[in-house]
Amino acid sequence: MDFKTLLEKRRTVRFFEEKSVPDELLAQLVDAGRLASCACNWQRLRYRVIRTPELVKAVFAHTGWGGSVTPRRTPQWGKNAPQAFIALTVELEGKPAAHLEADAGAAVMSMEFAAAELGLGSCWLGSFDKAEVAKIIGAEDIIYLLAVGYPAEAPVSEDVPLDARRSYYLDDNDLLHVPKISMADIAVWQ
Repeated sequence: MDFKTLLEKRRTVRFFEEKSVPDELLAQLVDAGRLASCACNWQRLRYRVIRTPELVKAVFAHTGWGGSVTPRRTPQWGKNAPQAFIALTVELEGKPAAHLEADAGAAVMSMEFAAAELGLGSCWLGSFDKAEVAKIIGAEDIIYLLAVGYPAEAPVSEDVPLDARRSYYLDDNDLLHVPKISMADIAVWQ
């Protein structure tokens, strides 16, 4: 698949099939995160793959989902919840914290693209109870979670002008739409 197609295919998924994700595919996602750009090549991120049903359920209980489409896109355990999480944690090892958010963003995006290429769905989560999740997985300094599973929905992207509403929304057929400002309205060519 060419990169443009992959860009268009990768959408945030909040509803998943009740089908476990093989460890080999989860390992490919972590590898994509590991290979992402990072400041000064410090490689300060670490990854916790949460895949046993008990731990996934426990973490899931402390996550928040899609404020613009709640409750219609809030997954339910045992029905359409993710089957795994990848937690991004930090190991500073005496290195500065500068640009850490950028490093994490690059890693998450790389994992999201890898997921889309592998036929998986993913959702980048910043809305979760970090203290509770840290207790559950035995890790501190969690930056983000990436929810992973086989998609049970197919959100669509649509170009909109700069002055249009940009919140994602559900249409009358329960299809999730993700407005993106058009290229003509965001780029200045000089």
